[in-house]
Amino acid sequence: MSFAAPLVLLGLLVVPVLGAWYVTEQQRRARASLAFASEPLTPSVAPRRPGWRRHVPYGLLALALIGLIVAAAKPQRTVTEPVKSATVVFVNDVSNSMKATDVKPSRLVAAKRAATSFLNGVTPTIEVGSIEFARNVAVLQSPTTDHQLTRDAIAQIQPGGGGTAMGNAITTALNAIAGAPKIAGKSPPGAVILISDGAANVGVNPITVAREAKKRHVPIYTVSIGTPNGTIQIQRDGRTVTSAVPVDPTELREIAAASGGHAYRAPDGKTVEAIYTHLAKQLGERRVRRQLDALFAGLALALLVVGIAVSLAWFGRLT
Repeated sequence: MSFAAPLVLLGLLVVPVLGAWYVTEQQRRARASLAFASEPLTPSVAPRRPGWRRHVPYGLLALALIGLIVAAAKPQRTVTEPVKSATVVFVNDVSNSMKATDVKPSRLVAAKRAATSFLNGVTPTIEVGSIEFARNVAVLQSPTTDHQLTRDAIAQIQPGGGGTAMGNAITTALNAIAGAPKIAGKSPPGAVILISDGAANVGVNPITVAREAKKRHVPIYTVSIGTPNGTIQIQRDGRTVTSAVPVDPTELREIAAASGGHAYRAPDGKTVEAIYTHLAKQLGERRVRRQLDALFAGLALALLVVGIAVSLAWFGRLT
């Protein structure tokens, strides 16, 4: 729990001061009563002594005062709640290097499975779309709350040739997010999940696009999939040869940092799925602050009412 006006809590220092005054006042009354009758005669002079009961109303009053001071300090706590609306776009690299089998059964298949895991765990009200890219960019599914459509689109993803137009793909994703229907005149929050195994080599600069994403408050979560030992089979001079395609996470980290997102490394299929499951939970929830001043003020009022009621019931007056 935190406080929006913590300096108000200094008022709590008044409580022990009042407590000390109350104890001193009770002692003074006791001494004053002895001036009229000696202690052995006190039971006959005042046979019905309230004892501990006379302190209860004052104790309740002190607690009520504490509650009011705490309420004035504007207490609050942070809680998580489901996101009612948001737009997430998958951006999947389908260049030839994604056929590498260092991530079983292949980098691309592992990415597709992870995207399905995301859809299984994300809040149903979140719109999810899918984009693939190699040298060219293709929108497979516009953002929609019908997640089965997005699943079907992801299932159809196939390796798409050479080239990595990462910046163009991010631009397309930002445009898809900007086109989401507004709610109460405001655009819902958006995010991009970009999975690739290397750096851009065609199209616009992805770092520049990532900075634009940050201006639009759209974080990009990047996942670099693969290991340094990845290879693929390619045709060269009429024969099949093995070509090394080591993962290169450098530019993906820069993209995430420039957009205000986060970069992940995925050397195997289980890690990819764990990352996407984590993102489904993260993007499906938001942390909000709940004000608790009304709660403490109500508690203080209840204590005050109980104190008054107890005083009237036991003593027939307000003590």
